Amino acid sequence: MAEKIKITFLGTSDSIPTSDRNHTSILLNYKEEHILVDCGEGTQRQFRKANLNPCKITRLLITHWHGDHVLGIPGMLQTLALSGYNKTLMVYGPKGTKKFMNAIFNTFIFVEKFPIKVFEIDKNRKFIDTPEFYIESEKMTHGVPCNAYAFVRKEQIRINKEKLKKSELPSSPLLKKLKDGKDILYNGKKYLAKDFTFKEHDKKISFVLDTSMNKKIVPFVKNSDLLICESTFSSEFDDRAKEYNHLTSKQAAQIAKKAKAKKLILTHTSQRYKKDMKKLLYEAKKVFKNSVLVRDFESFIV
Repeated sequence: MAEKIKITFLGTSDSIPTSDRNHTSILLNYKEEHILVDCGEGTQRQFRKANLNPCKITRLLITHWHGDHVLGIPGMLQTLALSGYNKTLMVYGPKGTKKFMNAIFNTFIFVEKFPIKVFEIDKNRKFIDTPEFYIESEKMTHGVPCNAYAFVRKEQIRINKEKLKKSELPSSPLLKKLKDGKDILYNGKKYLAKDFTFKEHDKKISFVLDTSMNKKIVPFVKNSDLLICESTFSSEFDDRAKEYNHLTSKQAAQIAKKAKAKKLILTHTSQRYKKDMKKLLYEAKKVFKNSVLVRDFESFIV
């Protein structure tokens, strides 16, 4: 079986944190990749609480430069430097990201430094493409440059290990031929690729954090296995959501339904619902049954 994708929520609040919800930050783990999506204030402490090692971070994806999504960056950078971070941190964000990152470097006196590469993703495109996965972006509508992101583990051909065990085939370069769809001969016996392989379809995780409803969202998150979507308000505050360029939980559910997502995860919830969180979930479930209202430190495996 393919290696799983793990999503850990380090912060699930909106612009104001609560006693049990930190500012937005989400960690995606896949093999050697540890991708942090946004880095709200206090994220480095959330890593400690979750017993996670921040020095494993490989990439930082910034959706936009509102404080509740980025104020944790300076502290995180200093912690990485002081902890012997030995990689080059790859930072991606919307237009203006280079300017804002430079402002961070010029505002604080960093005791130690390490290599950082910053990329502005100003066009809707696939900006990381490896043999096993790709990451793409789409512009959102939030009053400031803002990106949604999608991580897609590519469709792959896998060896059926149970059938392999029962055969006489050794673990050798011959298996690569089977994965490539080629039949092989071994000890005078023919082995058909179709009998020993199966297709594992792609897996898609979409991140839509801070945006008003717009026509780009549904096509971008189409067929997501996990749609992680902001749900700042309930539908009774539809006008306020529109005014502040946010989504309601009902709108998030409508997006999930139209996009044929498998699961909707609601996050970025307003502090006003601290005592009545079920209201947001109930509203979403009426439209899209497989909805989950996430809390800090919860994780999901795809």
